Amino acid sequence: MHFYPTERIALFIDGANLYAASKSLSFDIDYKRLLSLFRSKAQLLRALYYTALAEDQEYSSIRPLIDWLDYNGYTMVTKPTKEFVDAAGRRKVKGNMDIELAVDAMELAEHLDHLVIFSGDGDFRSLVESLQHKGKRVSVISTLSTNPPMVADELRRQADQFIDLVDLQHEIGRVASERTTRENRRRPESEPETYEPSDLVET
Repeated sequence: MHFYPTERIALFIDGANLYAASKSLSFDIDYKRLLSLFRSKAQLLRALYYTALAEDQEYSSIRPLIDWLDYNGYTMVTKPTKEFVDAAGRRKVKGNMDIELAVDAMELAEHLDHLVIFSGDGDFRSLVESLQHKGKRVSVISTLSTNPPMVADELRRQADQFIDLVDLQHEIGRVASERTTRENRRRPESEPETYEPSDLVET
């Protein structure tokens, strides 16, 4: 992982995509450690976290995480999910945040030297190319260590730097002893719950 200490960077985190990747690698993200890692590498200006929420639910299992991130250095970008019935008559929930992430990246690009996208979604390839045409460096963080890989080949090839999430596990993963301790006591409001976005299907 290569960053210049003087470059201005921002993190663009596709929440559902990062969650799926970390779960496939069997570890939980410690978002405090994640922020500290990138602050130590360069001048971190923004860390944006994108997720969709089911607005008809008074309580969602993802809300404790969202609240914690919002108070601890992350900019939250959310929108309501949309429910629809597919051609087979099955109820599905749509909550894709690709457009919001892409628009923010393009708008913030003029203030940045390096953009870090946490997603393996091949739809971001054209975004990465456009940012590079603006003279920006773009890193993509996802994983090749699953079967099948969670990063699209075209996105990995387009990025200036691909970072496999498994290589960051020891730096941003939740420490097992801390997790056990937390589960055995009452969790303070400052600590996020592990969430299960089971009510969201990205299409």
